[in-house]
Amino acid sequence: MNKNRITRREFVREAAALAGVALASQASGFALQEKRTATDQVTLGKTGIKLSRLGVGTGTVSGSVQRGLGHEKFNALIRYAYERGITYIDTSDTYQTHPWVREAIKRIPREKLYIQSKIMNAAGFGNMGGFGGRGGFGATGRQESALVTLDRFRKELDVDYIDTVLIHCQIAPNWIEQSKALQDGLEEAKQKNIIRAHGVSCHSLAALKRAAEFHWVDVNLVRINPQGVNMDTADQAVFAESGAADVPAVVEQLKAMRKNGHGIIGMKLIGQGEFRTVEERKKSLTWVMQSNIVDAVVIGMKSKEEIDEAILHINNAFAV
Repeated sequence: MNKNRITRREFVREAAALAGVALASQASGFALQEKRTATDQVTLGKTGIKLSRLGVGTGTVSGSVQRGLGHEKFNALIRYAYERGITYIDTSDTYQTHPWVREAIKRIPREKLYIQSKIMNAAGFGNMGGFGGRGGFGATGRQESALVTLDRFRKELDVDYIDTVLIHCQIAPNWIEQSKALQDGLEEAKQKNIIRAHGVSCHSLAALKRAAEFHWVDVNLVRINPQGVNMDTADQAVFAESGAADVPAVVEQLKAMRKNGHGIIGMKLIGQGEFRTVEERKKSLTWVMQSNIVDAVVIGMKSKEEIDEAILHINNAFAV
């Protein structure tokens, strides 16, 4: 008998072993392909809408920081972000950056972008003392219908539709009752494909709790960082002092939103600019990403270096 020949049993055993190695190799390759990054296209809750995990915000200090760049530098910032894979642009009527965004995205295919804006709640914003210098449902100082305001938004942005429009900066526990007319208007706009989804950004824990359980909300924009800086608190003041003790209460509401299928976008990840060191910013971005409590995040960035740093921290958080 030739000792170099293998039996059928040995052949089957070796073939199975090789198949196992091949499968392990494929699985390893799949895992590498599936490693999460800052520029992944992620799904926003149950909306089915895709956006980059990291978004560039245009509202630092009510948009004054981004507007202060001047049009040329702002355009270059947005285009650099897009080249790096960031397709999510966050704006608002109160930031006065709609026309700025319009110019910056002129040579970018509209369908490649996720644009989120925000609209004022005329009834719920009366106690804000003209926050951001705005009034009514928009910037006109008079109450407009939601559809009229959204038509203005689209003209300012030069787009046919806006991906998401949020009721901006809600504080009162009864914001749902106060904003019923606006909710109805945004729902009508959604049915007419003027917007793809609607939701809310909150600036108090009481408002956030109502948002977490409210079926009308498609998307929540939530202040979150592990240090608890500039986050929602039980105090209904817009800029109430907050701290790490407030973090668990906010996380609890994020979990409720997730359970209810809401899209969740995190903001104030660098404490509204208060995290001045690289280590502070890294700590925050790492914690948020590894906690898996949001779909996406937005940061008000003003330079290419800040974009690169945010991408690096997020990618490193997922690499651990």
